[in-house]
Amino acid sequence: MMKMTMRWFGTGFDSVKLWQIRQVPGVKGVITTLYDSVPGETWEVGKIKALKEEVAASGLTIEGIESVNIHDAIKIGSPDRDRYIENYIETLKRLGEQDIHMVCYNFMPVFDWTRTELARKRADGSTVLAYTQAAIDAVDPAEMFASIDKDSNGFCLPGWEPERMATVKELFEKYQDVDEEKLFANLKYFLEAIMPVCNKYDINMAIHPDDPAWSVFGLPRIITNKENLARMMKMVDDPHNGVTFCSGSYGTNPDNDLPDMIRSLKGRIHFAHVRNLKFNSRDDFEEAAHLSADGDFDMYEIVKALYDIGFDGPIRPDHGRMIWGEVAMPGYGLYDRALGATYINGLWEAIEKSSTRKDER
Repeated sequence: MMKMTMRWFGTGFDSVKLWQIRQVPGVKGVITTLYDSVPGETWEVGKIKALKEEVAASGLTIEGIESVNIHDAIKIGSPDRDRYIENYIETLKRLGEQDIHMVCYNFMPVFDWTRTELARKRADGSTVLAYTQAAIDAVDPAEMFASIDKDSNGFCLPGWEPERMATVKELFEKYQDVDEEKLFANLKYFLEAIMPVCNKYDINMAIHPDDPAWSVFGLPRIITNKENLARMMKMVDDPHNGVTFCSGSYGTNPDNDLPDMIRSLKGRIHFAHVRNLKFNSRDDFEEAAHLSADGDFDMYEIVKALYDIGFDGPIRPDHGRMIWGEVAMPGYGLYDRALGATYINGLWEAIEKSSTRKDER
C-alpha cells in the first residue's frame, strides 16, 4: 500500500500548516526538508531532530526529504567535489540515524525546473504554472529570475533562491564543458560514493526527472526518458539507486509512455509525484487539476501502473492550481493539492478493490 503524503516546506517558509495537512483524508505523512540549508553543507543533527519532533507533534510522520540539494561542484565534476560528497554522505548518515529513509534529489544544471508563467489564468478562473518554448527562446537566462520572482507571491521558490540566481552567469560558464556524457559520468561518481552509506542505513535515493524533459538554454539534461533511466539503473545497479517518478516532468514530453515507464522501473521507484498537464501545443503546456478529464494524462492508468508493480512508497499530489482566492507559493497551495490527494486515494482504492475482488472470484 502506498503512503499518501503532501510536501511541506517548514514553518516560516510554507503558508500551509501541519494541522491542515493532518486533516486531509488519507494523508499520514509529509515530504519535507531543511529549506534554509545551503547546497554542499552538512545538515545539523539538532535541526533534523527538531524538524522530526515538530512533524510528529502534529500527528504526522516524515516519509522522506525533498531535497538534499547537490552542490554544483559535484554535477560539474570540479576538483573540490569530494569534499562536498563527504558532506552529503554525513547528511545521509544523520538522516538514517533519525529513521528517515528516502531522499529525493535532482541532477539538473543551473535551473531545478523551468516555467515561463507562474499564474496563467485558466477558463475556470484558477491560475497555474505554464511553459512555452517561444518565451524561453526569447529570454536571456540571466533575466529568468526576475521574471519568476515577480509572480512568486512573496515566497522563495525551491531551486530559484536569490543567492543562487545571482550567480547564473558564472554557473553557465562553469557548465560550459559539461555535456550529457560528462553529466552521466559525474552522476555515476556521486552515486558510487554514496551507496555504502545508503546500504548501511537503508536510504533510498530517488532522483527527480528534469523538468521539462529536454535541454533548456543549451544545458545538458539526462533524466528525461525510459532509455536514460535504464542506463542510470544499470550503471549503478543497486536497489537504493532509484527514481522519483514524476508524471508531470516526464509527461512534458508527449513521446514518453508514462505507464510503460513505470512498469519498466519495478522495484526502483522510491517516490511518486502524480499530477496532470494540459497541452495547447507540443511547445505550450499548462498544469491542470489532477482529474484526468482536466488535462491530457490518463491518471487511472498511471496510478494502476504503480499499483501493478507493487509500489508501496510515499506518493504525493504535485503542483496544484491556485483556487478559491488562496495566496501561497505557486503550485503549492493547500486546497487543490488536498483535492488531488483525495482523488489519487480514490483511484487507488478503486483499483485495489477491483483487483482484490477479481482475485477472489
